[in-house]
Amino acid sequence: MAERIEPERYEFTEPARYRFDLNRRQFLEATGAGVVVLLAARPGPAVFAEGDDEAQEDRISAWLHVAEDGAVTVYTGKVEVGQDIRTSLTQTVADELHVSPAVVKLVMGDTDLTPYDAGTFGSRTTPQMGPQLRRASAAARAVLLGLAAQRWSVDAGTLSLADGRVRDASGRTIGIGELTAGERLVQTIDASVSTMPAERWTVAGAPLEKVAGRDIVTGRHRYTADLRVPGMLIGRVLRAPAFGATLASFDGGAAQALAGVVVVRDGDFAGVAAPDELSANRALALLRTQWTPAPSQPSHRDVFEHLKRTGSGGRPTARGSIEAGLAAADERLEATYATAYIAHVPLEPRAALAQWQDGRLTVWTGTQRPFSVRTELAQAMRVPAEDVRVIVPDTGSGYGGKHTGDAAVEAARLARAAGRPVRVVWTREEEFTWAYFRPAAHIEIRSGARRDGTLTAWEMHNWNSGASALRTPYDVANDVTAFHPSDTPLRQGSYRALAATANTFARESHLDELAARVGMDPLAFRVRNLSDARLRAVLVAAAERFRWNDWSASTGRGIGIACGTEKGGYAATCAEVETDAARGSVRIVRIVQAFECGAIVNPVGLRNQVEGAVVMGLGGALFEAIEFEDGRILNPRLSQYRVPRQSDVPPIETVLLDRKDLPSAGAGETPIITVAPALGNAIFRASGIRLRSLPLVPHGLQAG
Repeated sequence: MAERIEPERYEFTEPARYRFDLNRRQFLEATGAGVVVLLAARPGPAVFAEGDDEAQEDRISAWLHVAEDGAVTVYTGKVEVGQDIRTSLTQTVADELHVSPAVVKLVMGDTDLTPYDAGTFGSRTTPQMGPQLRRASAAARAVLLGLAAQRWSVDAGTLSLADGRVRDASGRTIGIGELTAGERLVQTIDASVSTMPAERWTVAGAPLEKVAGRDIVTGRHRYTADLRVPGMLIGRVLRAPAFGATLASFDGGAAQALAGVVVVRDGDFAGVAAPDELSANRALALLRTQWTPAPSQPSHRDVFEHLKRTGSGGRPTARGSIEAGLAAADERLEATYATAYIAHVPLEPRAALAQWQDGRLTVWTGTQRPFSVRTELAQAMRVPAEDVRVIVPDTGSGYGGKHTGDAAVEAARLARAAGRPVRVVWTREEEFTWAYFRPAAHIEIRSGARRDGTLTAWEMHNWNSGASALRTPYDVANDVTAFHPSDTPLRQGSYRALAATANTFARESHLDELAARVGMDPLAFRVRNLSDARLRAVLVAAAERFRWNDWSASTGRGIGIACGTEKGGYAATCAEVETDAARGSVRIVRIVQAFECGAIVNPVGLRNQVEGAVVMGLGGALFEAIEFEDGRILNPRLSQYRVPRQSDVPPIETVLLDRKDLPSAGAGETPIITVAPALGNAIFRASGIRLRSLPLVPHGLQAG
């Protein structure tokens, strides 16, 4: 049974954004006969509810197939969005099945072919899908040995399997493809099936070149925006001038007059489909519209007051007495922290290609939740879920930003109206404006500590961004934490590590301030209050590699440290910065991060994930912020929205702690959470300026 996951911990959900008005004839046409799916996959819920179990399919054949030539095809509803799980899952199967990784091929994120999966998020692939595929592979190995034993009339216990061939004591061998003859392995996966411990891994645990990496770097790989099918049109969608505006009048006559153009209007949804991109853009520009604006909305300047004012009571988690803890403290501190809305900025904007055939809909799209998007499409188009197929090509990043099927629904609606396949690719400006954002946060902390460095009280409240990593990992007898949902003026949703970044920034910044109050070194103060052995281990490892205790202060230079745990991963970051008070500039000199996530599956892939998270964390820490006013995004272009550049990236040293005695956890998210507080603490030590809002220096270093 998979571990239960609280839905609000990992993502925000929202009601369907499109509800099209269909007449009776359209409805009957849209719900014609479907086709039989290859695997029995239950419909995916729109919300990942507690108790959903992605690993309920217990047939070996649902997870893998051994062809006559010995090729192994593996099926998983997880998707590849640049985190390289295609490689790590390949290693897992090859390791347990005792075959070469070269013969393993993964079919990923196809709702007709793969077992149901809640989605690729929350760093769940490695700890959840990895063991499931390992169990399926171990069960398949046992079946293969049994087939060979039957063929040779020997005891299966005397046989071994290596490099895809079964061998007996006399040296006789037979390939696994010969044993199956291409037939499906219909046996069930026994709950007690034994898999190899990490100490015995041979393929997993070692570096492996990125599967299909050559196709990506040479341009052979086809992303959704590259796909074409016969008769395909290019779709563009009419966008409102501001959030919440409704379409009061619409005239598509001029656009409809263009050769080959189809104009669609359905409630507040309107768009065009045309033979090529130039015609589609021209047709969109010819639409004549009037909009009814929404009531006045908050701006980025007053949003934190808005979040605090509209926040609900939440459900506090308490231990001990805060008032007693504060009374026992020699030093007390209260402070407020904030983090801005930021954009995901995926390398590949949202895109979808939709095709209707005989009443059945197939959509190719880049999403982290293909089964959820299937449900979204079925609900929006009012067809049975079994008449919808979603296929996810390997996608150019998601960062938590591609849970929903916005482009998929738009392409499907246009394709049905046009009677031809339609591809929709969002522009960068559409991506910045109409995708959802990482939630903004307003956070308040009050705390107390004795002069010997012992924490006595900790109270922390988060408004809006979420409860991820809200509970302090430090030892404190008296603590209260609470998450308060708020009214958000912007569409918001999952982001890499979600609220853990905001909560870790606030906590680790506050802890540094408290350490200064009691006159202790920030590292020593943390160690003094930390009994979590795994978190202590990464903290010490980062400090040792950084040579924390050997650092010598100099004018304009400072160092900072931060640690945290989330989603089964443990991270600690040390940073050194150089500030120039006259120019208000900050330069990152170096960063060291130590990370531990149990047994390492692929050290190269893990290092890439850690370093990628650090680089991404630099943007949110230093300068990324969405600016908005009255329902409009004011900086919807890369020329206006600053993301990390090559010149921003300092030398990064990564220390990986391999715990083969512990189950593997995911690594795509947790390494980002300690970057911002480490930098903020270093800036304070260099300049004496304590910055309590992210981004720290959007317009240069200024006193807060």
